[in-house]
Amino acid sequence: MVKTYLKKDDVVEVQSGKDKGKTGKILKVLREEGKVLVEKINLVKRHMRPNQSNPQGGIIEKEKPLPVSKVLLYCKKCTRGVRIGRKILDDGSKVRYCKKCGEII
Repeated sequence: MVKTYLKKDDVVEVQSGKDKGKTGKILKVLREEGKVLVEKINLVKRHMRPNQSNPQGGIIEKEKPLPVSKVLLYCKKCTRGVRIGRKILDDGSKVRYCKKCGEII
């Protein structure tokens, strides 16, 4: 199990591989495998046999999981993927912040 601060619906930027530089929203975090499923990133084609849920069959494109180490959380102020830190505010709530600009994400 890999420790990660990424959550579902976070926007991330891919750091390496065929989709380097692209951004997308996290659909699912697979903590046991240390991977994340990102919308419209790392697409592969799969041949599907016709069945009840897909009566037409044919070739479909679907997302495959990416290792957590290949993505960085996207900071809107910096407009790029950044490292993040965690801190506890005065009211006791935990927040994530951009280590480059200090913006709370």
